[in-house]
Amino acid sequence: MNSRALCLYIALLYPIPKTLTEYSTNTDSEYEFGDYRGKWCLDDHGFVYSIGEVYYPSPSACPCTCTEDGPVCIRPKCPRIHPRCTRIKYKSCCPVCEAVSKVCVYGGKMYRIFEEFRLSRCERCRCEPNREVYCSISDCPAPHCVNPTYEPNHCCPVCYTGPNCFVGDRVISAGEWVEIDKQTVCYCTYRDGTWQMHPHATCEQRPLPDPDLNPSPSEPPEEDETKQMDRDFRPRLDWIP
Repeated sequence: MNSRALCLYIALLYPIPKTLTEYSTNTDSEYEFGDYRGKWCLDDHGFVYSIGEVYYPSPSACPCTCTEDGPVCIRPKCPRIHPRCTRIKYKSCCPVCEAVSKVCVYGGKMYRIFEEFRLSRCERCRCEPNREVYCSISDCPAPHCVNPTYEPNHCCPVCYTGPNCFVGDRVISAGEWVEIDKQTVCYCTYRDGTWQMHPHATCEQRPLPDPDLNPSPSEPPEEDETKQMDRDFRPRLDWIP
């Protein structure tokens, strides 16, 4: 049996089905879905939704409404996720936090819960259980001196001398009376109702001596006018005839 006869024999035994030939002329999408526009909508898993029905094409997709022109999808307003979220999953178009960090991150550094740290000499911060960092600034009392010292590891100024105040550029101690010149005396005073000193001293003028109360020793003291009159008008016995 030659080859031509063999091929004819096989063709008679195994005829090609007509349906296979028809399928080969169409695309896969036309065979599976056909033209469904204006009739229904399909999601990613092949489920069918009728016109006007709201559905999610996939678990992470935004909600869509099936219309005659096809699905119309709108992104909803998503809730705010935690700023310390470390693992995010998208569900129904919105992000969902699945894990939150157990540390605080501030200034590029990580801190444990309830851990305290300083940003500067006066700023103290702490990592709170909600993973937020809260800071406070130290409230320093008013110094009792005009020349405080600022130490590297202290927030508030330190007075090694005082209480004191200024007299011009000079610093004097409280309770001290300082003669600026022969007529001026200065001293520190307290603020009204407090134990704090005024930064600048109070100065007073000394009273000048009254020249009428202290006559000059070179001038003879004036006699009493009454005595002078008595002496001038005293009668003399030798004048009596």
